[in-house]
Amino acid sequence: MSHARKPLARPVLACEIYSLIAQRLARTVSRPSIVGRRSAILMATHHLTAPARMLASILGVFAVCIGAVGTDTATNLWAQEPEVTQAELRSAVFAGGCFWCVESDFEKLAGVERVLSGYTGGRTKRPTYENYAGAGHREAVFVVYDPTKITYAGLVEYFLKHIDPTDRAGQFRDRGRQYSPAIYYADAEEKADAERVLRAIEEMEVFKGKKIGVAVEPRQPFWPAEDYHQDYHQKNALKYSLFRTASGRDAFVLKHWGARAAELELPGALPPGAEPQPGVMESIQRARQKWANFRKPSPVELKKRLTAIQYQVTQKDDTEPAFRNPYWDNKREGIYVDVVSGEPLFSSRDKFDSGTGWPSFVKPITPDAVVYRPDRKLFVVRTEVRSRFADSHLGHVFNDGPPDRGGKRYCMNSAALRFIPKERMEAEGYGEFLRLFDGHDGSEHSGKAAPIATGPSSSR
Repeated sequence: MSHARKPLARPVLACEIYSLIAQRLARTVSRPSIVGRRSAILMATHHLTAPARMLASILGVFAVCIGAVGTDTATNLWAQEPEVTQAELRSAVFAGGCFWCVESDFEKLAGVERVLSGYTGGRTKRPTYENYAGAGHREAVFVVYDPTKITYAGLVEYFLKHIDPTDRAGQFRDRGRQYSPAIYYADAEEKADAERVLRAIEEMEVFKGKKIGVAVEPRQPFWPAEDYHQDYHQKNALKYSLFRTASGRDAFVLKHWGARAAELELPGALPPGAEPQPGVMESIQRARQKWANFRKPSPVELKKRLTAIQYQVTQKDDTEPAFRNPYWDNKREGIYVDVVSGEPLFSSRDKFDSGTGWPSFVKPITPDAVVYRPDRKLFVVRTEVRSRFADSHLGHVFNDGPPDRGGKRYCMNSAALRFIPKERMEAEGYGEFLRLFDGHDGSEHSGKAAPIATGPSSSR
């Protein structure tokens, strides 16, 4: 990646020594080479007095730590090919540019158990961040998944919806072969699945005639990256959020896929028995088309029909006060529609308590219910959400929603919405949308989102 993220290098500050020692000692149990050196240190100092032995041991362990850290520029001592020990789980490897971003995206996908950042496809063993590119490796992720919940083909579809598959020379701001996209297959069946999904994505013509250029290659040894790269999006949430926003990855995904990025649409994406109820979403999408001919009234007419805050929010892109709006804590079952046109936008099934003081959802009622625009009013680019037919400003979407529900937070203004309770939906012309609640227990999702990251990227 083009951003700075160098391994620790000598000299190490005194305040870091204790942390380094603790980290390395915690790993020595499963690292024979280090254990051997530590044992040698202890044996060589057993004849000294207790204070001297303690000092020598600390210095010796410190030397091991510094040696291990210092050699990161030449070899990754901790790298070893990961193993999937649970028989019911499987693994897959993908390269999609910055492994921080690809790891973060896959961790939001249902059926994925674990994701590791690392390197693959090159000529050397145990590559490091300093030398992987020169040896022909790509930044990649190792995905452990449950095949009873998602298939390899489903992983491929999700992967392609979260990268730029038309860019074979890198990904977004990261340029070079080490950032080029690739799908790695373990056998002929996986190769066939990957090629089938690639053809299906190309036939969707999402990319306006651009050719997809994702490599499909046999799997090679995967080498986990250094520890500080693993779960970087959690360890360094603010830095990661700023980097990701600036890279343009999310803006690209939203522009081309919208909420469909989180949906698995292609046949074979889910295993038998895990398929969603057929026909529901197709019926809902057809029902939304009755608003396609909506014509927005004039500003004069809108000012008569809307309250002052509704007009300011929907027509002037304003923001209502947090916690002082009608729907931020609404837990009733029903749908939320555009206050101007009445077009359905969100369902209570997808609402969650974000703690922000605004109504928050993990996704729109259908993938094409809203449109997205870059918002450059603040010093960072945010993603604005607008209604498709009325073109009302609704709010913004962020990447700090519940990880187990897709990771998105659609932060909306109550003033842009009108709530239709479930018991009133039939009478008000929204009967087709009652199918959304079949088998639902009627309660809003009780789980809160992961803590909202502080900083400009998660502000309203």
